[in-house]
Amino acid sequence: MIASVSPQYGGGALADVLPSVAGALSVPDFTNTLRLPLASRYAVLLFDGLGWNNLQRYAESAPYLSSLLATGRSLTAGVPSTTAVSLTSLGTGLPPGAHGMIGYTSIVPETGALLNALQWDAPVDPWKWQPHTTVFDRVAAAGVVTRNVSKARFEKSGLTRAAFRGSIHRGADTVEDRLDATRFASREGRSSLTYVYDSQLDYTGHGQGCDSWQWRKELVAADAFAFQVRAALPRYAVLVVIADHGMIDVAPENRVDLDAEPALTDGLRLIGGESRFRHLYCVDGAQDDVLATYRERLGDRALVLSRDEAIGRGWFGAVEDRVAPRLGDVVVAALGPLSLVASRRFPQEAGLIGLHGSLTADEMEIPLLVDPGH
Repeated sequence: MIASVSPQYGGGALADVLPSVAGALSVPDFTNTLRLPLASRYAVLLFDGLGWNNLQRYAESAPYLSSLLATGRSLTAGVPSTTAVSLTSLGTGLPPGAHGMIGYTSIVPETGALLNALQWDAPVDPWKWQPHTTVFDRVAAAGVVTRNVSKARFEKSGLTRAAFRGSIHRGADTVEDRLDATRFASREGRSSLTYVYDSQLDYTGHGQGCDSWQWRKELVAADAFAFQVRAALPRYAVLVVIADHGMIDVAPENRVDLDAEPALTDGLRLIGGESRFRHLYCVDGAQDDVLATYRERLGDRALVLSRDEAIGRGWFGAVEDRVAPRLGDVVVAALGPLSLVASRRFPQEAGLIGLHGSLTADEMEIPLLVDPGH
């Protein structure tokens, strides 16, 4: 069995980044647990899908980022290791069990609907789904200029309103737009925090695989962009480069199609999560049978746990009462080269090559790279 990686909430996880940045900016009531350098201006650049192992494996394609590895370190994503969960942990400084974004898709307990947290395709109020004050809220209240540089279409999304409220969105759809917005934002006010998001590595990895030549080509472009972001910042600003998760490739022959095996949908009322980390919502009284069926079918290729067992392992951090019903009655975390697709329910997902969401090192470990300028 491939070993799982436990999330290091409280001192070595993605959720610790912005609280540490706030501490380094001298914002009251924040602790700089990651010991970032003190400065008046910070830029945080997040590459979606750039795992610590992915970067090390293809370091020659990323000379600038690789030059920061010696002084950098790895952090862990939260669980599941997926974008909506990670971005909300970043923005709030909280683990998933507190902020309540617990998967790519998850049940809305009040209605029984399935919420896709990226598309925000269910009538759910983001402020109620994630009620906690964000780090951006608190930093802005202290007088620090906070800006969120990402695609224009993300400004009104439910995920942005849940994770990044308190920051002013700067819509930027091209590399040039993002550099211009970053250059301007990083010089506003006496103190600033600029967050910059880039999604192309993740997009390419899903479609082509993270071990493909196309992904390596995209890594070259990401490295050049990171170097350009550094050059766009004031020389005394600090650049922090992070990611939301890593990625692994799963071959078609290692896909288990839940929609093609009736035994794997017997007792289920809803299938959530994603193919590497499934939330299975059971009909009343069926949890034990579903546990037994999945454990027998998957063996040592996955961890199959009840909700209480997963909570007990600390996967989600401390879980608030309002959040617990959003978790699957049964959760399935793939460890081997395995994906649990549902070709009828989620046909687009079923064809992806590069995947993430589970607790392997390739998926969980992410970089924390710091360029303090000069």
